[in-house]
Parts: sequence; structure tokens; C-alpha cells
Amino acid sequence: MNNDILTNSTRFIVLVLLQVVLLNNINLFGFSNPMLYVLFIIWYPFKEQRILFIGLSFLLGLTIDMFGDTGGIHAGASVFAAYLRPLLLRLSFGTSYEFQTIKLGNTLFAPRFTYVSLLILTHHLVLYSLEIFSFNHLPSILIKTGVTGFFTLLISMLVITLFSPKKS
Repeated sequence: MNNDILTNSTRFIVLVLLQVVLLNNINLFGFSNPMLYVLFIIWYPFKEQRILFIGLSFLLGLTIDMFGDTGGIHAGASVFAAYLRPLLLRLSFGTSYEFQTIKLGNTLFAPRFTYVSLLILTHHLVLYSLEIFSFNHLPSILIKTGVTGFFTLLISMLVITLFSPKKS
């Protein structure tokens, strides 16, 4: 129990610092920066209390918002992604999620990629919809979601592969 709290606290702090200090200063194509803090939502244990998880996701997004002066859009997108996570897990892993027998590091590449990409694209679509907040700019929302989502997905899959325990 205490090990899980320490691990999640460390992930939270490291991902926030990495996002705020390094990744927020990277602008690909002038408007896109990878959002690696979403890994906290991806990695959070599946068996933990859902209300605590949604609260921590709100705190994560709010922390990023405070450092980036973005007015709550990261908090909104993080809560939405955390709320939809059980559905995305069920879509990606099927019955393995139903019985809560999955460990992200021990899954096959295809379901893991599906889960991570769906969660990232959901988060980014909500984030940029809240940022632009106009259906007149739908192409801009979709382009930003696609470009930022691609780079976030690329870096996230690399980090997940590097830091997941090896199959035994």
C-alpha cells in the first residue's frame, strides 16, 4: 500500500516537473508540445478507487494549468480522460480488464497501443476544444489534436516501453 502511494506520488511530481520545465518549452511546428503528464492517467493503478483517481487527475491538470496560466483547460481534459478511462480500458483489453488481471507492462503491444492512443487523443481533443472553444475552428482543433497527439503518443510509448517491467 505505502509503496503504491510513494510510486504514484513520485510519478506525479516527476511528470509535472518534466512537463513544466522541459516539455512546455518545446514548440514543434510553432504550436505543438508533447504532453507527457498524461502518463500519470495511463499508469495509475486500475484497482484503486475511482473518485480518488479523478480527484488526482484534476489536481494534476490544475497544477499544469497553474504553471502554464491556461485557465483550467488541462484540468478539464484530465478529468474527462480519467472519467473515460474504464471505457477505454474495456475497449482495448476486453475481458482482461473486466477481471482486472492486466498489468500495462505485461500486455501485448496492440491493445496497449490502442489504449494509450485512445486516451491521449481523447485528452487532446477535449483540451484543444476547450482552448479554442469554437466549432468554426474545427479543422484547427483537429490538426492540433493530431499533431500533438502523434508526438505525445510517440514519446509516451517510448517511455512506457523503457520503464515497464520486463515480462518474466
